[in-house]
Formats: sequence, structure tokens, C-alpha cells
Amino acid sequence: MMKIAILTGAGVSAESGLGTFRDKDGLWTKYDLNEVATPEGFARNPALVHDFYNARRTNCVQATPNAAHTALAALAMADHDLTLITQNVDDLHSRAGSPAVIHMHGELMRALCASCNARWDAPLAMHPSDCCQTCGAAATRPDIVWFGEITYHMDAILDAVTAADLFVAIGTSAEVYPAAGLVEQATGDTLEINLAPSARANAFASHRFGPATEVVPAWVAELL
Repeated sequence: MMKIAILTGAGVSAESGLGTFRDKDGLWTKYDLNEVATPEGFARNPALVHDFYNARRTNCVQATPNAAHTALAALAMADHDLTLITQNVDDLHSRAGSPAVIHMHGELMRALCASCNARWDAPLAMHPSDCCQTCGAAATRPDIVWFGEITYHMDAILDAVTAADLFVAIGTSAEVYPAAGLVEQATGDTLEINLAPSARANAFASHRFGPATEVVPAWVAELL
């Protein structure tokens, strides 16, 4: 049995129709993320922020897991000690069958109370007037880690990466920290699977390049 820690990024979900932030038609180019992905933007215009995430939630619900998600779910069920960490806020890993996914940037399908920190399953559409199910405050927001906020579950993530025999980064640009720095914490072998070399490609011992729906199932098949 091998201990494997896998980090996935937007490139894993791109082939399910969920666009990445950094491609030429990505969210970076369509929105001012200072307005829709920061606590300050939410404070200025919560309706705009909710509209943004309502649209993303609808896209997520309409998307389906692809062959990369399915392959990683199969690996999770095999005789390896697998920790699956994702930068993605969609739920496609879980819908593909992966258990106990660690969402370091939060979950699009969950709601958070900015007043008491309660969490619950988000409705398809959220609004500034929505009240917390626990404290009743009209302070509900998407359970997403925005720019300037602390990444979720870092202790568990670092424990998994440092203990792993193999650390694999799949479909990530390696431009957003702390995720981009995880390869430096790995003490075992390292592998990057990506459409093209990432910004941190030189930090990995080995690489496989190509579409995630092709390369990930082939790699998993070798392990199984």
C-alpha cells in the first residue's frame, strides 16, 4: 500500500465545462474579482457577489463528472492510502464517488454565516436577505475562501503531503499559494499531471502532459 496525496485544480473540471480562472476566456477576464471574490467586495455589494456565485452554482449543478474525476474515485477505493485535496469549489469529485474530499478553498454548494460561522447546504440561489439557519442573522455568504482569507484545512493538508510516498498535482496552474507551495513540503516522490507545464513544473520529479480526461485515467490504470 502506498500513501498518495493528490492536489487537483481547475484543469480537472475544465473538461466538464467549468471554465478555469486563468484561460483566455476565464473568470479573470470577465469579472473584477476584487468585487466578487473578496470580503471587501461582499461588504460593498452583497447582491453582486451572490449573483456571481448563483450563476456559478447553476453551472456546477448542470455539469457532470468527467473521466478524470471517475478515475480518481476508483483510485480512492483501491488498496492505497489516498488523500484527495482540491482547490476546486465544485462538487464533481464527490459526485464521482471520491470520499472525504478536502476542499481547501471551500465549497460552492455550501453556505456560511459571516456572523456565527454556521454552515449548511446552500440553496441554488442565495440572496443578501437570507437568514442564518442557526443565529438568524442576515449575514449568509457562499462558503468560499476569498482572496485575503485563510485557506481551509491546512494542518490536515500539510500532514497528508509530508507523510505521502507520492504527491501528485493535477490540473493546477501553481500560481495560487499556499497550494502552489505544497510540492516543496513533499518528502516523497512528486508528479505533475497537467495540460502543459505549470509555473512550478521544475519542482516536480516527473511529469505527464495532456488532457486530464486522458492522462489521469491512464495513470490510475497503471497504479491499479
